[in-house]
Amino acid sequence: MRRTRGALPAQLPAAEAEEALRRLTRFLARALPLCRAHTTEFYVRGLWEQLVAARPEVVLQALRRPLPEASGSAAVLWDDDTFSDVFCENSKKLINVHLFALAARHYSLPNLGVCTPLEDILEALRGDSQGASGIKTDEFMNNKKSHEVQAMSELVDKIAKYCGVEQVIDIGSGKGYLSSFLSMQYNLKVYGIDSSKTNTNGAHERNRKLKKHWKTYQSRARGGSETQRLEKPMKSEVKCKTINEKPLSNNSSLQSQELGNTQDLVPSCVFTEVAISETSKQTEINLAQAQSDESKLSEEALAILSILPADAVEVFSSSHCNYGEICEEGKAQRKMAFIKAKDCIMVGLHTCGDLAANTLRIFTAKPEIKAVCSVGCCYHLLSEQYENQEDCTEEMWGFPMCQYLKDEGWCCGRNARMSACLALERVAVGQMLPTESLFYRAVLQVIIEETYGVTKSDRHVGKIFSKSSSFLDYVRKSLKKLELDDSKLPDSCIMDYYEKYKHRMNELEAFNMLKVVLAPCVEVLILLDRLCYLKEQNNIAWSGLVKLFDPVKSPRCYAVIALKKQSCL
Repeated sequence: MRRTRGALPAQLPAAEAEEALRRLTRFLARALPLCRAHTTEFYVRGLWEQLVAARPEVVLQALRRPLPEASGSAAVLWDDDTFSDVFCENSKKLINVHLFALAARHYSLPNLGVCTPLEDILEALRGDSQGASGIKTDEFMNNKKSHEVQAMSELVDKIAKYCGVEQVIDIGSGKGYLSSFLSMQYNLKVYGIDSSKTNTNGAHERNRKLKKHWKTYQSRARGGSETQRLEKPMKSEVKCKTINEKPLSNNSSLQSQELGNTQDLVPSCVFTEVAISETSKQTEINLAQAQSDESKLSEEALAILSILPADAVEVFSSSHCNYGEICEEGKAQRKMAFIKAKDCIMVGLHTCGDLAANTLRIFTAKPEIKAVCSVGCCYHLLSEQYENQEDCTEEMWGFPMCQYLKDEGWCCGRNARMSACLALERVAVGQMLPTESLFYRAVLQVIIEETYGVTKSDRHVGKIFSKSSSFLDYVRKSLKKLELDDSKLPDSCIMDYYEKYKHRMNELEAFNMLKVVLAPCVEVLILLDRLCYLKEQNNIAWSGLVKLFDPVKSPRCYAVIALKKQSCL
């Protein structure tokens, strides 16, 4: 039975969200060149001389100094005149590092005033939780994942209950941590979908091991008849049939394939691999390939829903007979119920690249999906419509999504999106950037271009620094991996390069600190783009950004949340 629900928290109006985006883009239009530069090319392109007027020691000193609270005299009205004090109008170089740091903080999510506090939404969604207690996530996952799974599971459970649904589709479910926990802790029916067979196989095995401990957890948390009622899932084994070699847009082929006889017991957790045909985009899974037509997107969303088992709508109760004993008439009734109503919510925990954007598109396209809770990551894997000056309207792009940024033809660039993944909070608590390894790589690039004339290569150095005993050893190993003849370079020549640039290592450190300070602003651009897209839709009752995790433990800590109008009646 759907519980009595209170009002959702006040949401950021669409106009205010777009205005915040407008102000942010005015700042980033001047600041983004700092993030569009690649650290590897720092010395060969003379990036410090191009982009920064101040001395590196001045920059480091300014960035290490605590910023005043944004009130009183420190409260700056950020406009074009102020930005002129930060960046030189003629050279475009950064000239005032202190103002730059203040501006970057001003345009971070905690200070823009565009987020909904987690406590507010949890309070609004409050209700009696039916989940078991006592499961210790740190026995099965590391501290970071444990923190993420516990925080997100509580929110997802409350959203599901608020919407009156008991099904969850976990997009990009990976190793199944979130799926298994939602199933076992909160008795939700979870369907994990991932593009990696390795991930789904691992999820099956992890789910099997968790079930071995389930009886113990139940006995700790519950007693008597309640324990007996929930002990039945111990006999259940998760079964799954992989969907291979089929593009997701092929709706009929997906509908015709069965997942196997998953027993109708609670908790239920099914992991499915969806193999996606290759595209030119650097994403692990693209749920809406090369289609701009909304009806086509709707078909693909239906394809996802169609891979759920036919009995997915109903939840087993102790008064029911075993699934294998249900009569054919009962099965037919369940099938019809499933066809008529596939209500669920869609979630994604650190979905990579375009998958996060397409999760939101699928949510808006399908009325059966009542709510969405998505935490993205891997911004560098996003596809950008205007990155290569291509104005193609026949493909779904990861960025931009909202109409304002589309109209402006806004582009970040891969290096800037890579910078958005940097963790300012971790640096602030002493987890410094690996300056020495970045320095080695930047000097190596000078050697490669000056000695071998190579400016572009399909090969990558990789993680050689940790395996190297010195700069000399690093260069030798790197050249071999790049298949360049290292006999051209005597040891003395390699060390001459090192001596030439070592006194400029502070430039590289200062430059990367500027990128770290700016990183949250680039992330805000991506997240506000997604929020504004949701606010452009007519079928959404509530949408917001919520800080879900501790950013030191989990730097990608913001969730995009939305509920459909029919879920909030």
